[in-house]
Amino acid sequence: MKYNFMKEQSQNHRISKMARVLKISRSGYYKWLDNPNSNRELEDELLAQKIKIYQEELKYSYGSKRLTLHIKNVEKIALGHNRVAKLMRENNLGAKRKRRWRKPKEEKDLKSTIPNLLDRKFDVSEPDKVWVSDISYIRTSSGWKYLCAIMDLYSRKIIGWSFGHRMDMPLVLNAFQAAIINRKNPKKVMFHTDRGSQYCSNEFKKILKKNDFIQSMSRRGNCWDNACIESFFKSLKYEYLYPIGIMNTQETKLNLFEYIEIFYNRKRIHTSLGNRSPEEYENNCA
Repeated sequence: MKYNFMKEQSQNHRISKMARVLKISRSGYYKWLDNPNSNRELEDELLAQKIKIYQEELKYSYGSKRLTLHIKNVEKIALGHNRVAKLMRENNLGAKRKRRWRKPKEEKDLKSTIPNLLDRKFDVSEPDKVWVSDISYIRTSSGWKYLCAIMDLYSRKIIGWSFGHRMDMPLVLNAFQAAIINRKNPKKVMFHTDRGSQYCSNEFKKILKKNDFIQSMSRRGNCWDNACIESFFKSLKYEYLYPIGIMNTQETKLNLFEYIEIFYNRKRIHTSLGNRSPEEYENNCA
């Protein structure tokens, strides 16, 4: 593709200067001129076009390794990671850069009647054994809104979520009710959260008890105790919401639905699930 550019601009710029700027050799360019339509060159151009299409479809959320796996699974072809990485660099098709996450300083835990039963045991062998939940801020053109999500640790699937104007009890209850309906009212489920006031309230404790759930809570000020749901919120924002920009409330809600229900649950592959999506993992392991 660089050679094509040089050929098109040969009347406007010196070959030696373009070769130096593009970091390629003049001899390579002249060799290409003798055979400009080589199979490898055409294959790379076609592959670069495919990479662009897939990255746009995946919201530029995949790096070269994950994208290589995705293309191989979809196209059913043999494909090398180094080749994909090279074409992504040359065509500026890499994943959106993510900010570095820093572990907060640990604080001494306060005594609580609700223990940390999960204890960072994130690998779960059966569905509906451990659910985790949290609330995150979502910025819109009309101010901050809030998203409550519930994940089944078995498949990392978001089984219930709620989006609203307030970080209050109805926000949590709507997400919990959606999860109960989606999973057909399971029993003896461990429900793990942080120590947010909504989850600590007597009202929510009664609802968990009524549904025969077992409550578990992270240590105070330690987000790593609920790392999986934290990772989901990070992916949602950096892979999808931040690149789009600030939207109004209705547009934000529609985009949340698209990301969670269409992309994350059904398309986004997880290395912890053997490079499968949550939906695919649950269907294969049913």
